[in-house]
Amino acid sequence: MEEGRKLQRITRTAKDPVRLRRAIVVLMSGQGQAVRDITSLMQVSEDYVRDVIHAFNDRGFAALDPKWSGGRSRTIGEAIRERICLIARTAPADWGITAFSTWSLAKLREHLLDRGTVAAVSRETLRRILRDAGVSWQTTTTWKASTDPDFLSKMHRILDLYDQPPHDGRVICVDEFGPLNLMPRKGKAWRPAGSPRRLRATYNRHHGVMHMLAALDLTTGKIHYRIRRRKRHAEFLDLLKTLRARWPGQRLYLVMDNFSPHRHPDVRDWAADNDAELVFLPTYSSWLNWIEAELPPCATSPSTAPTTAPTPSRTPPSARSSAGATPEPGPRPVSPPTHPSAPGPITRPRLRDKPLEVDLSEENAAKFRKALAPYITVSRTVPAKDAGRRVLSNGSTQTAINATVILDEIDPAIVRAWAIKNGHEISEKGRVPQNIVEAWRQAQVATSAS
Repeated sequence: MEEGRKLQRITRTAKDPVRLRRAIVVLMSGQGQAVRDITSLMQVSEDYVRDVIHAFNDRGFAALDPKWSGGRSRTIGEAIRERICLIARTAPADWGITAFSTWSLAKLREHLLDRGTVAAVSRETLRRILRDAGVSWQTTTTWKASTDPDFLSKMHRILDLYDQPPHDGRVICVDEFGPLNLMPRKGKAWRPAGSPRRLRATYNRHHGVMHMLAALDLTTGKIHYRIRRRKRHAEFLDLLKTLRARWPGQRLYLVMDNFSPHRHPDVRDWAADNDAELVFLPTYSSWLNWIEAELPPCATSPSTAPTTAPTPSRTPPSARSSAGATPEPGPRPVSPPTHPSAPGPITRPRLRDKPLEVDLSEENAAKFRKALAPYITVSRTVPAKDAGRRVLSNGSTQTAINATVILDEIDPAIVRAWAIKNGHEISEKGRVPQNIVEAWRQAQVATSAS
């Protein structure tokens, strides 16, 4: 019973066609179906049905899984593959090659063939060998080790403050971030297809640059900051005084780097007199400062407004936002668009080479015809191939604005009735001749003008 339920489950869920076919054969055999009936239904040979049933009796459900085999054996052994990966991880200069600094697949192949490492290998095979060995094309990164002789003791001190916050105070990570030059950055917004928001590629720093002095409170996870034009010890000390006023009666453990304003005598004297401990990072170890992971996103805030110059307010935050939690960002001021392609009123360059269709009421259509009457009377008919071109007095041509104005649809019955009334020869059926249509239009213009 258990085997039958498992076979039914396999027939419903198996994705491999071989496993599904074998399960159906075994299930039909278990239900008492004859070999001839199974072969008729499954379109297989009797030998195949008997082999599947015997294999299932011998090995159980493992016989249902296909055993894929065959194919050409590898021509490049494991030792050669390891050698290829070792050469790929070296620099060409290590082999006396100075014409290039890195391996490409083509250059690495030539090098392997020249050295006799392999007799023949294609670039695709070389790529697969490197991929299977976990060797990939990566950008070079930099690293720097700390030269601080007290690196271990300082690191353990900071990590202890992170893992075991003191009960008598707060751990606060402070740092400066800047300069903030407020470059306009591209953002995204819902717009009509083919009409994205415009952002000028050039900009001016009309108000110079600013600096952010920030403090991360590890107890609440909030960032308290101030925006200032300078980041000297006076501005830094002003931030510390604000933090001291926010948490009176608590000892402040201030984690900071070795920036010279942090080590200023005035800062040290203030910390000694105001129950604050300055916990300095080891040299070249800014990664230990928790706030380092929180500030970089501030530099990449996108602008979705079509500004022509960065004009956000440079007024420092209020006292509440400076020493309080991170405030909600306000709307970014938008400069009026001045470029012809900027969103705004439609101008002549926006209409160039585009037909214009205007839907007008009867009253407005009459006004429009009256306004165009002086120009229509002196206009001329041009072939379709010359539409949008005009011939100058010197024989050259100039492109004109191709604007087509559709006032209303011509009703053949109205034109025919007008033609009969005015004595024009016209048949009662068929297409209205073009000369009669033109005469009717001239009459309409004359009527509108009068």
